[in-house]
Amino acid sequence: MTGEKPSLGETSEARLKRMSMRSWRRGTKEMDLVLGPWSDANLAQLDEARLSLYDTLLAENDQDLMAWLLGQTPAPAPLAGFLAEICDFAKARLRGA
Repeated sequence: MTGEKPSLGETSEARLKRMSMRSWRRGTKEMDLVLGPWSDANLAQLDEARLSLYDTLLAENDQDLMAWLLGQTPAPAPLAGFLAEICDFAKARLRGA
């Protein structure tokens, strides 16, 4: 698992914008549609610890993220609970569509 550290001079606003953009522009449309809406609904409310965890998640490749979300392979312990929340959000969105 890799971790992308925010720049030392990055403001909170710039960090949220970067993370939002990275959520919507993943590289695969499937992950864009999972992480983008989740980030729109939740990023602004996250505390520092969860923002750091989400930043770590954003540094992962889409193939691993998709396998973890689909339950094909177990997610690393630090990300497992967070990914479960994101997966529940995506499922609820699909049911509501």
